[in-house]
Amino acid sequence: MEIAEKTITVVLAGGTGARLHPLTTDRAKPAVPFGGIFRIIDFTLSNCLHSGLRQVLVLTQYKSHSLQKHLRDGWSIFNPEIGEYITTVPAQMRIGEGWYAGTADAISQNRYLLERSRAKYVLVLAGDHIYRMDYARLLGEHVQRKSDVTIACVPVPLSEAQSFGVVEVDDDLLVRKFIEKTENPPSMPGDPSHALASMGIYVFGLSFLLEILAQDYHTNAPRHDFGRHILPDIVGAHAVGAYRFGVVEEGRVAPDGYWRDVGTLDAYYEANMDLLKPIPPINLYQKDWPIRTYHGQYPPARNVPSALGEPGSVTNALLAGGDVVIGAEIIHSILSPDVWVDSGAVLEDSILFEGVRVGAEARLRRCIIDKEVQIPPKETIGWDLERDRRRFTLSEGGVIVVPKGYRFDFEA
Repeated sequence: MEIAEKTITVVLAGGTGARLHPLTTDRAKPAVPFGGIFRIIDFTLSNCLHSGLRQVLVLTQYKSHSLQKHLRDGWSIFNPEIGEYITTVPAQMRIGEGWYAGTADAISQNRYLLERSRAKYVLVLAGDHIYRMDYARLLGEHVQRKSDVTIACVPVPLSEAQSFGVVEVDDDLLVRKFIEKTENPPSMPGDPSHALASMGIYVFGLSFLLEILAQDYHTNAPRHDFGRHILPDIVGAHAVGAYRFGVVEEGRVAPDGYWRDVGTLDAYYEANMDLLKPIPPINLYQKDWPIRTYHGQYPPARNVPSALGEPGSVTNALLAGGDVVIGAEIIHSILSPDVWVDSGAVLEDSILFEGVRVGAEARLRRCIIDKEVQIPPKETIGWDLERDRRRFTLSEGGVIVVPKGYRFDFEA
């Protein structure tokens, strides 16, 4: 039996995503649209699909309706008659009376589902990162090295490593320390300019995972998070290996090594803009590893002249089904489905979500416009940041975010 068939996958998708507000005002972070047609969680689930993982639990909690609807519409693809599933699991209070208090607590509260799965291994994933990865290779290395735990890691510049949990490893990638968000992160062996950051991806033996969680739960002060509590204690007492993501190797996944935590507005914006680079650092066009999503029933996108014959232009942009551009200028921007841009409007370096309407001669620059917003004719956003700050959310990097359903006609 292949390793994937002995593995149950748990996708953690219940976080509040506070740093992505207002995009997470009405939706969980994994359900935030990305790249015009995707949701963030599509990348993790596509990796599961292509890695042969067919038993997937998605643990939801915070404002999960949009996420659950997307999973129903786009991911009801496995056959439960032969033991395949992608199942959403809301917080159920099976132990205690609280909601999920952290990554380890979320697993603890669902130990019943893990026990009855009869799996041998547990793959724990985050549902809010952008990357492509063959989890089968990770699982194979875990089994080959006979590790108790394997942590998937990615090199990051030492100057940025303070934002991540980092591992200190020896030359054989055996983890000596796990340190969560330290001011002085240890560098990689042979590379003093980089550290190995945890990707929030873990492989456990099922019996080992249940044992350590049970031990922790029965202490006087149970700890709730893998990165802050559980993993630092395991290192040294058990065999913990690091799996190096992004190493050039043969396989179906192109070794681009791209991985982004899109937990802030600026990180989210930049990851979207990465898709518009002349050679995007993540290849969404690889036919044997496509990113699956739900596609609504929309007509083809159109770019048509205005009533006065103004041709408009679309330069380095991603358009989706149902988009209509009428004599407007679209520059370095991403449009989700069913977006309408009227004559004389100018969009530059912007991301528009589904159902947005842009009035004639409006001008948008470095904006994220959430769903169902109607931009009035001749409106300008992104040209006067102080005015925009009074009306909308302005990120540290100067990106303006207009919240879902914003009504300009009620503006003070």
